[in-house]
Amino acid sequence: MSEAIATEAVVSLTESAAAQVRAIHANQPENAGKPLRVFVEGGGCSGLQYSMVFDEKREDDLAGEFFGASVVVDPFSANYLRGAIVDYIESLTGGGFKIHNPNARQSCGCGKSFEA
Repeated sequence: MSEAIATEAVVSLTESAAAQVRAIHANQPENAGKPLRVFVEGGGCSGLQYSMVFDEKREDDLAGEFFGASVVVDPFSANYLRGAIVDYIESLTGGGFKIHNPNARQSCGCGKSFEA
């Protein structure tokens, strides 16, 4: 397996999401330079839920960089997130990071959990 394939981006960031990641880096020194980790875990109304945290890159992570912001995904989560797009929406009624996942058979109304 070549290095390019081993580090292929599983999740991509829109320009808006990348701008928000860069803004968080600028305003929160403890997170500066850390990639955005996107992962799934059990829970939520539909069985699996999305989570995001700023974290160090781990050896087996799949990584990508978009508009100057890095994103990493662990191998387990990659099975559920491949092809997903993280966007950032500013809205008075529920703004924030939104994940558009082509692998989700069904999502709940809150948009934070899904069924694979």
